[in-house]
Amino acid sequence: MADFTLWGVIASPYLLKMQSILDYAEHSWQRWPDQSAWPSGLKMMRNLNKARKLGLIQRFPERVRGMDEYPAVPFYTEDGTQFFYDSSGLALHLDQHAQRHESPLVPTDPALAFVSRLIDEAFDEFGLYMVHHNRWVTSAKTNKMGIVTGREMGKLLPIGIGKLVAWNMPKRQVRRCPYLFSVAPEGFEAGVSRALTPPSRQGFPATHKLLETAWRNYLAAMEALLLQQPYLLGDRFTLADASAYGQLSMNLIDGTAADLMRELAPTTYNWLCEIRDGSHIGTRGDLYLSEGLKALLDAIDATFVPLMQQNALAYTDAVAAGETSFNEAAFDQGRTLYDGELMGHEFRAVAKSFQIPVWRDLCVSWSAMDEASRSELTNKFDCLNDVAFR
Repeated sequence: MADFTLWGVIASPYLLKMQSILDYAEHSWQRWPDQSAWPSGLKMMRNLNKARKLGLIQRFPERVRGMDEYPAVPFYTEDGTQFFYDSSGLALHLDQHAQRHESPLVPTDPALAFVSRLIDEAFDEFGLYMVHHNRWVTSAKTNKMGIVTGREMGKLLPIGIGKLVAWNMPKRQVRRCPYLFSVAPEGFEAGVSRALTPPSRQGFPATHKLLETAWRNYLAAMEALLLQQPYLLGDRFTLADASAYGQLSMNLIDGTAADLMRELAPTTYNWLCEIRDGSHIGTRGDLYLSEGLKALLDAIDATFVPLMQQNALAYTDAVAAGETSFNEAAFDQGRTLYDGELMGHEFRAVAKSFQIPVWRDLCVSWSAMDEASRSELTNKFDCLNDVAFR
C-alpha cells in the first residue's frame, strides 16, 4: 500500500508539485484514478464526492472558508476517507507528519522560510499563467493533454466517454485562457481549428507578449541560479523548488514549449527532468541565500508582487461596492473586473478572492519576522522591503 494517494490528473502542475514533495520526503504514493483499479477508484470517487458535499475536505493548516476555490483539486489522502487539498499545504502537513522527514520542506530559518514561501506562491499564482499559456498557446499544435487526460479519466467512465473527455477538455481549457491571464490579440492565428484557437476578448488588452516576456525572464533567472547551485535555496530541495518544478515541468510534455525551454535554459530543462526522475529524493545539505537569487526575486517583484497588490485593491473595492461574486464565476459574468499593469503592459482581470489570503499571509510573515532577518533580506535583495509587503 502506498503511503499517500493523490487524486488528480497529470495535466495539473499542482499534482506534479505534490509528487515531487512526497518523493523528497520519501513517502510512497499513487496517482488515482490513473493508477487505480476500477472498483477501488470508483469507491474513492464516491468518498470524495461525499466529502465535498459535506464540506469535509480540509486544508493544512485550516483557512477561513469562502476565500479559496474550495475544494480545489488535486487532493491527497492517507486512508481513502479523509481528504486534503492544496499543494503547499501538503508540504506543511509533511513537516508536521508523524513520520517526519529529516530536513523540512519549509526552512526553519526565518529569512529562508520567507523567501521559500515567496517563491512558492509566485510560481503557484503567476507561474500558472505563464505555463498554461505555453500549453494552450505556444504549444497549440503540439500538446496532447486532451488525449492524456481522457486516458487517465477513462478508467472511471463508461466505454467511449474517455474519448469525449479527450475531445472536449482542450476546448474548455482554451476557452479559459483569458481568465488565466492569456488574452490573444485580435485576429490571432495558432494554426489550429477555431475551437482550439486561443481567444481574444472584447475590451481586454492582449497579454501574450507580457506572458512570454515574463516566462523568458523567469527562465533566465532560473538558469543563472542553477548554474551556480543545485537548488534554489542551496544544496537541497525545498518547497520553493517543488513549486518551480510543478509549474515549469508541466510544459515538459507540451512539444513546442518544451523544445523552446531546452533551447533557452538547458540547465533548467535538465534540472526539471532530473527531479521528475527522482534526483532530489532525500537530498541533504546547507541552505543559504545566494546573490544568484537576485534575478529570480526581481522577476517575482516585477510580476507576482504588483499583481497581488492590484488584486487586493480591486477585491477591497469590489467588496465595498457590495460585490459577492469573484473568481471564474464572476469573470464569466463580466463582474468584479479591474484594469492593471505589469512590466509596462496593460491587462484586465477579475478580482480573485483566493489570492487574498495568499498575499495577506506573506505580508503578515514579513511583518512578523525579527528585525535581523528582515535586514538580512533587504541588504541582499533591494526588491524585498516594507513597501513591497504592506
